[in-house]
Amino acid sequence: MDSASDIIRRIFGDQADSLGSEIAEETTRYQALHMVTFPKPASTRRIAVANQKGGVGKTTTTVNLAAALADSGARVLVLDMDPQGNASTALGAHHISGEPSIYDVIEGRTTIREAIQKCPSFDHMDVVPASIDLSGAELEIADLGDRTDLLKHALDKYLESCDEPYDYVFVDCPPSLGLLVINAMCAVTEVLIPIQAEYYALEGLGQLINTIGLVQEHYNPVLLVSTMLVTMFDKRTILSRQVYDEVKSHYPNIVLDTTIPRSVKISEAPSFQQTVIAYDPHGMGAIAYGEAALEIARRSPAVLATLEAKRGEH
Repeated sequence: MDSASDIIRRIFGDQADSLGSEIAEETTRYQALHMVTFPKPASTRRIAVANQKGGVGKTTTTVNLAAALADSGARVLVLDMDPQGNASTALGAHHISGEPSIYDVIEGRTTIREAIQKCPSFDHMDVVPASIDLSGAELEIADLGDRTDLLKHALDKYLESCDEPYDYVFVDCPPSLGLLVINAMCAVTEVLIPIQAEYYALEGLGQLINTIGLVQEHYNPVLLVSTMLVTMFDKRTILSRQVYDEVKSHYPNIVLDTTIPRSVKISEAPSFQQTVIAYDPHGMGAIAYGEAALEIARRSPAVLATLEAKRGEH
């Protein structure tokens, strides 16, 4: 029996730039992705998604990777540490000012268990939302002795008390290098860096790597830059390929093979309080994030082994 992609190719032809070819590729990749089993990590992976440059797809990457992993059966927790609350919006969480949020958690007024919400689109995903209240937190905690470990203490306490362990914890960071980002990096063991496929993205990468190095040196010696993901990739342009090749040449072991394309559906999804995984599951954006999530899942043994080795050194 012919596959759907074979039928589409027969109708539309095999020209590389044809609509039929694109539909065939989507169909083939979707089928391949949903025929595999996503391996679960042996222990909880804590991942901060960070880039001080805005507009690189940081929040979009956080929510869609989390959604893809939850859709595959993994148990996922998302902590929104960005005062804009965009991750909370995309995951369908209530986050108006005054409601329990990550702001109350790091200020010590409530626990993660009391602030947590279920994501309506995915049974296996929970979210701790952020509201605009969080924008004042950096000034309020600046004089505290343990100001860099507030989120870590709260997260450690919650994870220790969970009846069922999480496979992944994602922390969506604000586009800055301030105290909220340092809190996030102290609470996790991994950093995932989304990089937009344009020249200016490379300029800010060095500064971010330096900041992560300072956090490793002074606060969290086991912190590992485990993953880089190239976003807003346009396969029609030479620049996108050059940016990918440049980043891959410098960080060959951590840049994912998958790239995330520019997609209207990815941009539209948050306006419906959804991830693209739920909003347009058969589209190329959802497929790409699913493939990236699968790569991350398959790399778990190597990443966890590296983290264990780093712990042994300290």
